[in-house]
Amino acid sequence: MTVHPAFPTHAAEAAPLTVRVVDPLALSDDLAAAWDRLAAAASEPNPFVERWCLQSALHLLDPERQARLVMVMTGSDGPLIGVMPLAPAARYGPLPLRHVVGWAHPNHFHGAPLVRAGCETLFWSILLGWCDAAPWAQTLVQVPRLTEDGPLHRALAEVVLGRGDEAEAVHREERALLESDLSPGAYWEAAMRGKKRKELRRQANRLAELGPLTFRQWRSGDAIEGWIDAFLDLEARGWKGRAGSALASQSETEAWFRAILAAAAEAGRLDMRALDLGERPIALLINFVAPPGAFSFKTAFDEEYARFSPGVLLQQANLDILADARVAWVDSCAAPDHPMIDSVWRERRRLVWINAPLSGASDRWRFRALARAEKIWRRLKRAAPKPPIEQDPS
Repeated sequence: MTVHPAFPTHAAEAAPLTVRVVDPLALSDDLAAAWDRLAAAASEPNPFVERWCLQSALHLLDPERQARLVMVMTGSDGPLIGVMPLAPAARYGPLPLRHVVGWAHPNHFHGAPLVRAGCETLFWSILLGWCDAAPWAQTLVQVPRLTEDGPLHRALAEVVLGRGDEAEAVHREERALLESDLSPGAYWEAAMRGKKRKELRRQANRLAELGPLTFRQWRSGDAIEGWIDAFLDLEARGWKGRAGSALASQSETEAWFRAILAAAAEAGRLDMRALDLGERPIALLINFVAPPGAFSFKTAFDEEYARFSPGVLLQQANLDILADARVAWVDSCAAPDHPMIDSVWRERRRLVWINAPLSGASDRWRFRALARAEKIWRRLKRAAPKPPIEQDPS
């Protein structure tokens, strides 16, 4: 008996596939449910492209409505195989070069589209072919923050090679990741030097002298508004507030934050933890659960208590997130070489920015000229003399 796959696996089988640009705020119930099902079957999880997060982002954080929510499905009413927000860009760094980017707000920390497992090659083939024919798409598609050597990265490179070009990795980053079979206590001892653990115990004891010290976790069904207000207040009173980059610094980002936390709670994706001193939260963190992993979305602490390292103490308690059966790893979403989380989480996640050329003759000419220029620039940057390191005169 011949068993046919539930979804096409080769480009030759892709004739019935449909690419649709949809209004994220005018989805039918069936299409919304299909998007949710796709997230559960995705090759790589990305909460920032799940419906509960991306709908509000496109509505509140893309005021010029540049992004196009692109869906690839099997037939006009068939199952989704991929969802990706795309946007045209008029400049490539300092260059006036029109191209296409995988759209993401600065508060989105992963760039992978949602693609049904097993359909990665098909998805990229159809998406790039659709961009080839779109009059607004030119030169290349840049996909930011793909997991390096993950199934989506490998499939994209394979598709571009099959189209007669090579995908260009134009930027790489590495950030902290939590992934271990150790118990929270054993992981803490392995990750932190004994001297540092002793210092943190001393800080916790000194902090407890100021009042009762309690670790608290949000549970499904709990009221969420107080948690949201407390986080926004903590962040706004810290360095981000002073820099104007706190979520509450702009009405749009505050509205989006409130909307996605409520939506994440409803979707069963929210994990929030607090360190309280008496009745007052002095550190808060927010994780988004995206099986088989999770993403550490935001953290804030009261700078008045910075000498007690409340953020690190909360991260120590947060290690038990790996006891959640849905979570095998946690992406820190932190900047590379982050001074705090890099000292607590010892694994690393490698991310890569990929440029994929479009197939028109002028597109390929511009892409290859850009690739050559970037290689020369990187070579010159590596060859540039390093500034001298000042020696301590003592």
